Amino acid sequence: MGIGGIVNSAVILGGVGLFFAALIAFTSRKFHVWEDPRIDVVAALLPGANCGACGQPGCRAFAEKAVAGSLAPAQCTVASPDARAEIAAYLGVDVGQASQRVARLLCAGGRDVAVDRADYRGLVTCKAAAAVAAGQKGCVWGCLSFGDCAVACTFDAIRMNEVGLPVVIPEKCTACGDCVRACPKDLFVVMPMEQKLLVQCKSLLEGEAAERLCRVACNGCGKCAVDARPGVIEIRNGLAVVDYAKNDLAGPEATRRCPTGAIVWVEGAQFTGGGAAPSGRRVAEEVVA
Repeated sequence: MGIGGIVNSAVILGGVGLFFAALIAFTSRKFHVWEDPRIDVVAALLPGANCGACGQPGCRAFAEKAVAGSLAPAQCTVASPDARAEIAAYLGVDVGQASQRVARLLCAGGRDVAVDRADYRGLVTCKAAAAVAAGQKGCVWGCLSFGDCAVACTFDAIRMNEVGLPVVIPEKCTACGDCVRACPKDLFVVMPMEQKLLVQCKSLLEGEAAERLCRVACNGCGKCAVDARPGVIEIRNGLAVVDYAKNDLAGPEATRRCPTGAIVWVEGAQFTGGGAAPSGRRVAEEVVA
């Protein structure tokens, strides 16, 4: 190939390169989506936990909503008060208010009040135990006490107490929902702290049948529904159900005649006790022992 061929090749390749460079530049300009630079700043001020407690899929999604003005900085419950104030100052908005939400357990059947129907010695997790005839508990709806929820909690907000119940620490709980997803019995719910009337039972048995398996089971007697303000509580399938749409009418009077203590008025932590956050194996060894 002579010098002319080399030159021609270089010109052709250069021309093709320039053509596609111009095409890419045009396409980039034509389809460019502008992004507010404040999003990066706000995202950097957030804790980066990507826990979803705010209802968004991650911290960057929260930052986008905050910059757009559709979310208040206070709705990031994981961020410190100083961080929320800094975000509000940067955006020139009020910090806002957000109702604190916390994970609650719909079971109070610890080892001191609930009977076991088997001695489970398999893989020491709630999920594994639940797969074997619904677990070792006499009440098939009850907490299995192996601590999957405590292991799943990345914020160190759950401790297992001496009777095998998970104790949620409200000050540490971010309402991320990891415990909800970890529990094979669907016993955890995330709810506002101001919803204080709580039925700590999901058993569908009634009367003595329920109490034989757990001393703190709801027996469906209906006294709470009678003592509460009209419409706050109804008995459904043998179980007391609170209508939280009427939470403003709820009060502790509904709990006073409960013969088992299944319905409670909760302020702060739901249960007492709790040591170090256990591994699933240590919890299981305690239960079997």
